[in-house]
Parts: sequence; structure tokens; C-alpha cells
Amino acid sequence: MIAVLAVLAIVALVVFWAIGIYNRIVALRNHFRNAFAQIDVQLKRRHDLIPNLVETARAYMAHERETLEAVVAARNQAAAAVGKVAGNPTDAAAVRQVAAAEGALGATLGRLFALSESYPELQANQTMMQLSEELTSTENRIAFARQGYNDSVMSYNTAIEQFPGSLIAGTFGFRPAELLEATESAQERKAVKVSF
Repeated sequence: MIAVLAVLAIVALVVFWAIGIYNRIVALRNHFRNAFAQIDVQLKRRHDLIPNLVETARAYMAHERETLEAVVAARNQAAAAVGKVAGNPTDAAAVRQVAAAEGALGATLGRLFALSESYPELQANQTMMQLSEELTSTENRIAFARQGYNDSVMSYNTAIEQFPGSLIAGTFGFRPAELLEATESAQERKAVKVSF
């Protein structure tokens, strides 16, 4: 009788131990999903600012239609990529598409701001100055949210790769998450200049 109780106690401890590991992995997965949702909020803010920025610049930069259209197209591609991953931030391919689309958007914004330096009236425009300030603030928020997301992904990935969490993760189908990394080469890794 004592041997049976001892075996049952050991089985119960193993079950509770496995439940604890499973719950920890679920909590970490939910934490990185929430971290992506925070990035999503800031990217939406960024995407909402860009049409106003383009409309303000359009009045002054009539000869730069191609650049303005490129910014709008890049913004639309980035918004579509974010929309795909927002429902499932565990989709590694979708996360890579977001990183690539946001990198392309940053590059086109960089071109827009570089061209805007040739238009002193645009640089003096109060609306343009306010929009550029808001965009700069948003870029900082995105960087902070991306750092939080990557930290959460690292904790989650570590938990599912370390023993004994790897046993539980493999059994229940937990897959590694993708970090949000810059897609540009080292030479292109420059902050978007938004000063007017």
C-alpha cells in the first residue's frame, strides 16, 4: 500500500511539474504576442501619419510625384504585411515580411525627407514640422516596442529550447518565434532623418 501511494505521489509530482512548465511556455508565448500587438499599435500610428505627410509635401513637391507615390505604395505594402501577421505573430515568414516591408518604407521615407531639403517652403511649413515631429516620436516608440518584442521572443524561444521545456514544447507543438530584425545591410542601417 505504501509503495502504491509513493508511486502515485511521484506521478502526481511529475504531472504538476509538466503542467507548470506548460503554463510557463503559454505565458511566455502570450507575452511575445502582446509585445507584437504593441508594435502593431505603433506601426498603425506610423502608417496613419504617412498619408498626411505625403499630402502636405505634395503641395510643395509637385515635381517629385514618383517619390510621393513610392512612399504611399511602401506604406500600403507595410500595412498589408502587418495585417497578415497581427493575427498570428508566430508565423515566422509573415514576421520576416513585416521586417522587409517596414525596411522598404523607412527607405522611401528617407528619400522623401532627403528631397524635402530642397524645398525651404516645405521645411518651414508648420504642419510638416508637426508631422515630422510626430513621426520621429513614433519611430522611437517603434524601436522601443521592437526591443520589447525581441526580448519576449528570446525568453519564449529559450524556454522551449531548454531541457525540460523542450520536451513539453515538442509534445504540445510549440514552435520557435521569429525575431524582428532589420533587413537592410549594415550600410543602410541609418535612422530616418525627419528634421525640417
